[in-house]
Formats: sequence, structure tokens, C-alpha cells
Amino acid sequence: RVVAMSVSHSSRLNKLVREQYMKLPQDGLVQVTYVWIDGSGEGVRCKTRTLDKEPKSIEDVPEWNFDGSSTAQAEGSNSDMFLVPIRMFRDPFCLDPNKLVLCEVLKYNRKPAETNLRHTCKKVMDLVKDSHPWFGMEQEYTLLGINGHPYGWPDNGFPGPQGPYYCGVGADKVYGRDIVESHYKACLYAGVKICGTNAEVMPSQWEFQVGPCEGIEMGDHLWMARFILHRVCEDFGVVATLDPKPMTGNWNGAGCHTNYSTEEMRREGGLKHIEAAIEKLSKRHDYHICVYDPRGGRDNSRRLTGHHETSNIFEFSAGVANRGASIRIPRQVGQDGYGYFEDRRPAANCDPYAVTEAIMRTTVLNETGVETKDYADH
Repeated sequence: RVVAMSVSHSSRLNKLVREQYMKLPQDGLVQVTYVWIDGSGEGVRCKTRTLDKEPKSIEDVPEWNFDGSSTAQAEGSNSDMFLVPIRMFRDPFCLDPNKLVLCEVLKYNRKPAETNLRHTCKKVMDLVKDSHPWFGMEQEYTLLGINGHPYGWPDNGFPGPQGPYYCGVGADKVYGRDIVESHYKACLYAGVKICGTNAEVMPSQWEFQVGPCEGIEMGDHLWMARFILHRVCEDFGVVATLDPKPMTGNWNGAGCHTNYSTEEMRREGGLKHIEAAIEKLSKRHDYHICVYDPRGGRDNSRRLTGHHETSNIFEFSAGVANRGASIRIPRQVGQDGYGYFEDRRPAANCDPYAVTEAIMRTTVLNETGVETKDYADH
């Protein structure tokens, strides 16, 4: 019996017809797609306008606006929100000279929208720039059919237990590689700092890595990589979810492990600076858990159980090569005596701006407790 895969109707449209139109010349005009984070703090939105020449830098892209009442970001009676361009990428869907532009969202009074977490992250990164913080984030996600069921799983029942799927090869081991490889190439074309990908432990779960990125660049590149992922999945008619525990039971959840170092950690003898940073993190576990998913830790509580390669959400732990710890020091770093460490607590649906900002506040700015300091006047 042939089982029809659950894909969207639009993915079944004749793509050859689309190609006929995509090849038409633009006569010097340029399509610029503005991308922003919506009121959920997880979703991305976009809309496109025409510019009369190709922008060469972000300063060449004008501000724009949108209806915030339709994105859970404003009241209908005062709904205009500002889109402020902050980073430009090549457009892998409409191709050169067209652009994708990541934007910050400001309210009518020019103050940052509630889900604009980049604003404070940028302030913190400017304060700590002399420490040259590098980040690499490992974005796990799960492919779902349009019916919400994991893509490629049996309609009634489950695939075989976990074991053969991680970094797997073969039609009975991995589902959706076409999507993964298309996303990878699209990110490379766009200029996103994607550095790898692999099939994950749960079937139809995948991961891509972005980095190394310095400072605010980390959040910018990961958010654009997420936008491109959702857009590629749209073409294939499936859904990518960043839910930290998409399937209950004996299945791995999805995280966004964050690798981090400062310049002094990367130098000879840097291990003592790594250990000092971990000591600071150990005393601020509750604060980090609160900012490592969009719901103050409630999403992560489904994932951080102490099982399935996770630490327990209520306990802080660290160890060399230990994937069941909050913080993992890679084996090679332990041997070399310098390098980086991995915070394994952030959920797949975390905001990378919030995660990287929190790490800098604790390890470089030496903040303690659950309250954060406002550096606006400094």
C-alpha cells in the first residue's frame, strides 16, 4: 500500500511554471525581503518591496513599517511598527541581486518591541567587545508533516527505537535529507555562517550549526538561518518545529547547545578562565534557565529531565565530555588546556540574543542573582 505523505497543497504546484517567471529580467530593480521576529518571540514574518537599485550596505536599505496588530505586537488602534534594517544577506530564493534583510522591530514611540531582544543584547555586546566573545550554536529541529506528525513516521505507530538514526544513512534511517541539503546550500548562498549539519538521535530530527560568530553577529545569523529553514520547508510542503520536546516518551528532545569562548579562554592556559566562567554560571543557574526558552523555563522543563542526553533542570553540573551535564568541556579542550565550552541548557526555541546576552552578563560583566543590570546610562 502506498502511503501519501502529509505535505501542503502549495508544494504540489507545478514548479516548472514558477521557474518560467523567475527567469524574467528585473531591469535593474531589486526585491528586498524584510524579515522580523513576531510577537510570539519564536515566529518570523516577512514582506517584500522593490528598490530602484541594489543596496550595497545595510545603510542603503530604508526603514519600513508593518501592521503590528496582526503579529501580536500592537493594538489595532495604534498598529504601525517600525522595521529597522540591521543585517543584509543575499536572497537564495529570488537570487542576485535580490536581498534578505533582518530587521529590529520598534514600537510607535521608537522603543524596542517586547520581543526585540536584540536591543539589549547589542548594548551588552558593545560593553564586552574587548573580550572578543565567540559563539557557535547547534540548532536542533524536527520535520513534521502538515498534519503535525513527524515526517516519515508511520501513520499509526512509531518507528524503531533510537539508535540507528543519529548521523544515519539510508532510506530507513533518515527522512527529509533533501530539505536539509537545500537549507545548507541556501544558507551558504545567503552568506549565513552555517558550518555543519547532521541527522539527530530521533528520526526526522536534524541539526545545523552556525558559527563561529562574534558578539551580536551570532543572533543575527541564527535568526536568518531559521527564516531560511522555514522558507525551504514551505517549498517542500513540510513544517520545521523548534519545540524542545516534540514527541513525549522515550525520544530525544531538541536543544540549541551554545559553544562559547572569550579571547583569554582561547589562549594557552585558557582552561582556568573556562573554569572560572563555569563557576560563575553555577551560581546563576535559575536565571539562565529562565531566559533559555521563551516561556521562562516551562518549555525546557519538558526536555531537561536528566535523561536523553540532558541534565536535570533543577541542578547545575559540569564535566569533560559529559553530555548529561549542564556544561560540557570538550575532551580536546581538557587535553589542550584552552579553547571553549558548551552550554547544553538552551532549548531549541530559545532566542539566541537572550542566550548570548545572559552568558556575557554572567561570565564577563559578573552579574549575580536573577535580576539584570540596566546599562543604558553607562
